Amino acid sequence: MTTESALADGVREALSVDAEAFAERAAEEAEIVKQELRDGSFDNHQSIVGFEYEFYAVGDGRWSEESRAGEYALMRVPRRLLELMGFEKELGLHNAEMCTSPQPLSDHGLRAQLAEVRARLEAAENTAGVEGMRLVSDGLWTIPPAGETAEGYLTDSVEVDGVVVAVNMSDAVRYHAMANADPDAADGDGPDDARSEGGRVELSAPGVSLTADTVMPESLITSIQPHYQVAHAETLPRHFRYALRIAGPLLALGVNSPFFPPDLYDDGWDGERILAEGATENRVHVFESVLNARTDADKVRFPRDFRDVETAVDRIAADETLIPMPDPGGSDRFDDDFATFRTKHGSYWRWVRPVFEGASRSAANARIEFRPIPGQPTVRDSIAFQGAFAGLLQSLAQREHPVIGLDWETARDNFYAAVADGLDAEMEWIGPDGQHTTDTDALYEDLLDHAEAGLRTAGCAADEAAEWIAPLRWRVANRTTPASWKRDRVRARLDDGDDFETAVVDTQREYIRQQADTLIDGGFSAWVDRA
Repeated sequence: MTTESALADGVREALSVDAEAFAERAAEEAEIVKQELRDGSFDNHQSIVGFEYEFYAVGDGRWSEESRAGEYALMRVPRRLLELMGFEKELGLHNAEMCTSPQPLSDHGLRAQLAEVRARLEAAENTAGVEGMRLVSDGLWTIPPAGETAEGYLTDSVEVDGVVVAVNMSDAVRYHAMANADPDAADGDGPDDARSEGGRVELSAPGVSLTADTVMPESLITSIQPHYQVAHAETLPRHFRYALRIAGPLLALGVNSPFFPPDLYDDGWDGERILAEGATENRVHVFESVLNARTDADKVRFPRDFRDVETAVDRIAADETLIPMPDPGGSDRFDDDFATFRTKHGSYWRWVRPVFEGASRSAANARIEFRPIPGQPTVRDSIAFQGAFAGLLQSLAQREHPVIGLDWETARDNFYAAVADGLDAEMEWIGPDGQHTTDTDALYEDLLDHAEAGLRTAGCAADEAAEWIAPLRWRVANRTTPASWKRDRVRARLDDGDDFETAVVDTQREYIRQQADTLIDGGFSAWVDRA
């Protein structure tokens, strides 16, 4: 049996699962989760941090003929190579993902996170280098594979035994099944016009509209995801409320996807218009438009507050089911008692989301996953976001910071303002004195002071806490983000007479060359110093 045939069989099996029975099991298991919460199973003696880190692969000109064919063009990662690197597969064949081991929130814990990412990434880069390949930390790739267009790579699909299979997608049944599900069979209650016409997927962003048969266009984007595990599950709603209020400001610091592959832009969108009207964080537009295209209610969205932890559980259980996957069975994990609930959580796509899981009762945890931040230019900058997110959730709740009273609608508006304009966005904040402000310097002075304070509370010395947050303070002081760095270079190349495609491609190559020297041991600020 071919890999494609086996995948098609898996898709058919997933589509044959009774959706109503699946939803009923999820609701029943939600009650198990709530009982475990009442029993204290998800409580721990301290806060814990974790991290997910996504990359894409490009050719770096060594050894491989494919690599030499296009400088820093996207490359597919052989599955055997992915296993050798110890990374997980992600949506596209060009993707690779690393998950760190959870660590206590402390200076030692953060240094363990930083050391683990550096050690594993260095080993992975050495392995990938043998194939003439490099892993890139970024928000959205812009140079397609050599000899291919971005549109062709993202939309190429075949039909295998009546099942639509995306040619360049990893063999994950759930994602392939989404392309083959009956668009009218989902269990949501939203309006019919929320779906793409004919059940197809449409990527929609300022200047870009791409139609595909599968969710493969989502593989344009890569991210980092800091995790914060609360010590006591009953405090999750309060921490979650703070996480929503800091989402916009932190995203504005991290924006890193201002451009698409040039062949994806619509007619009438030249370089000048893209610089004037394009978003600074197109990753948000990609994720929302592609995955919401197959749902009645928008599953990818800025979530609402919840009043208690049981409400969070109920929301996950009641979330629209896209593909009611079969129970894999054969495991003895603690959370196998709510395996269907965990499956539902896998497509509970919110920019900030609660998680309840654990391989054992002692490892059971209630945590917040922070998903807005794109991949960053260096590891050091990436871990700065992890430290800031954890420090803020630690400090804001302890100090009862008044920003918790910021209207939810304002927090949401801040988030999408950051998507559009990055650090140039006007965002509303409530300072420690309870006064509302839109002053960027005042907002970030308060935000980053509290991030440092939270790290000090967690055991970091004052100079150590400042060191973790320093890369973000530099961005504020210099009004520079990875997105603005890219936009400035494209602007300069256009002024020098380059066409838009050349300007974007050459800027991307400069990004990757700078990253080659700084990804593991350097910092983004050095890019500006050496420019």
